[in-house]
Amino acid sequence: MLARTADNLYWVSRYVERAEYLARILEATQRLSALPIAYGGTTNEWDSAVATAGCAGAFFAAHKEANEESVTEFLAFSPDNPSSIRSCFEVARSNARAMRTALTIEMWEAINETWLELRRFQPSSMSREEIARFLRWVQECSLRFDGSAYRTMLRNDAYWFSRLGVYLERADNTARILDVKYHMLLPAHEHVGGPLDYFQWAAILRSVSALTAYHWVYRESVKPWLVADLLILNDQMPRSLASCYENIVRNLDSIARAYGRQGPAQRQARAVRTRLQNSRMDGIFQSGLHEFIGGFIADNNRLGAAIAEQYLV
Repeated sequence: MLARTADNLYWVSRYVERAEYLARILEATQRLSALPIAYGGTTNEWDSAVATAGCAGAFFAAHKEANEESVTEFLAFSPDNPSSIRSCFEVARSNARAMRTALTIEMWEAINETWLELRRFQPSSMSREEIARFLRWVQECSLRFDGSAYRTMLRNDAYWFSRLGVYLERADNTARILDVKYHMLLPAHEHVGGPLDYFQWAAILRSVSALTAYHWVYRESVKPWLVADLLILNDQMPRSLASCYENIVRNLDSIARAYGRQGPAQRQARAVRTRLQNSRMDGIFQSGLHEFIGGFIADNNRLGAAIAEQYLV
């Protein structure tokens, strides 16, 4: 396979996954901002949404205040934000068109129809309920593209590069959600375990479709250390860091067998997976959840660079 084709497949999947993640973040933030004042008073959930998306610098260069209207416009529709939902789908569709023959018919139709439909939305005239329906539509479009890839692609190098994009992006997103919640969302005057803390963690679980799974696994009320355990170490949870890296290693190994050689990407991915397998939640909290996640995000970025250098250039 040409490196350019592999690169396009990899980034199509990353951008579609990123668009879904942004929709989930905005949906969760809407829920948090709608909490009654009795549950915690003034919070900084819209600042947290921008920080979670990793574009606080660009946002505050263009806006003075993070509120529902400005953050929703910037993260969902702004053509000036290269990581907005609109920009993600635009770039994904452009990459898909560049290697159209590497996609199945179903995959192309999913991404092309998403882009055509997205251009019909007029954010300036949308109510809060319409924005909520739009965010749900974005998630459904991502699921359609992901499902068509899973159900129609040959299990060859095209599929493996596509899956790498999904799981690298998903791991980064899950880590950022956890990190921002733990360090930014809860106001200084609130205590861990209070009503506001509970509803914020529940919203985080909903944002990664994990609230039901949480209750199935732990059968307890929502507790921060158990949420972190589910989203970091539990490989049964599809969006957990452990599950993402199990899939990253599997797909990198499949690529290595197909091309007849291993490389730095395979070694780095196995090192991260081994570190996750050997970690325990009490040790992570004792050494600092923020430090652990910061190290993971850095490792994940280094792996992305190693994959690009080894296969995509």
